[in-house]
Amino acid sequence: MALFKLFFVFLRAGLCAIGGAYSFLPILEKELVENYSWLSKEEFLDILGIAKIFPGAISIKYATYVGHKVGGVWGAIVANLGNLCAPAILIFAATSLYTKYKDLPSVKGAFSTVQLVVFSMIIAVAFQLINISQLIHIRSLLIIVISFVLFVYTKVHPALIIIGAAVVGVFISR
Repeated sequence: MALFKLFFVFLRAGLCAIGGAYSFLPILEKELVENYSWLSKEEFLDILGIAKIFPGAISIKYATYVGHKVGGVWGAIVANLGNLCAPAILIFAATSLYTKYKDLPSVKGAFSTVQLVVFSMIIAVAFQLINISQLIHIRSLLIIVISFVLFVYTKVHPALIIIGAAVVGVFISR
């Protein structure tokens, strides 16, 4: 029974993950923490932090971790199948519809509105990732601004920004 639940939790999350990796996090949090209690809130956020260290899609890392925790190797496999089926089904259907209706104002309006909602969810998750009291320190604000500027206005690879931040963090924490 747990394997079926794992499959459908990640299938549902994948079906609603419009806009990219972070858009599914509030859905997964509700399912994994609140509905099934497979993870605590702290563990959910810890996994997000760990997931950022390794390459690949965050959804795959969550599916693998939670699937393994709940159902061992088979749980990880089943959770990832649910995770991968959703976008495959949606892309197949969307490709057919989009090529036919992409120029309609209502379709453009739907995509534009969904972008705003996903943006707001990403901001909400970002605020959950940090202790808000960190934002009152000049050093923290400087790190945020420098990272933002490097990401938005330069061609520095995001992985290098993260690795550079880790190196800086080692030295400023002494």
